[in-house]
Amino acid sequence: QVQLVESGGGTVQAGGSLRLSCRVSGSVVKINGMDWYRQAPGNEREVVASSSTLGLATYSDSAEGRFNISRDNTKKMVYLHMNHLKPEATAVTYCHADILHWASPSPHFWGQGTQVTVSS
Repeated sequence: QVQLVESGGGTVQAGGSLRLSCRVSGSVVKINGMDWYRQAPGNEREVVASSSTLGLATYSDSAEGRFNISRDNTKKMVYLHMNHLKPEATAVTYCHADILHWASPSPHFWGQGTQVTVSS
């Protein structure tokens, strides 16, 4: 059984920082890309940051220069350091990964989400 579990969500004031973590559990063949998405009430889910198989990072326009994504393949974890947070970042934030697994018809796996709330 493969599971992705996020942690580190919470409430911070505008301008503050928050660090999210996501752990992949279960037997996997290989973890390829890992990503962070967010979905605010009434909005579609959108990508915030991505880390390729080789660890190259890309960011959305809103996250560029403020967020940092990193990964530890030994621990099967991915992190998102969020700095200079704005109220617009208030959303459920999800971990996503492309994982090779013999029993899965799809490589896409999602965490349950963690709430990030930025107050002003």
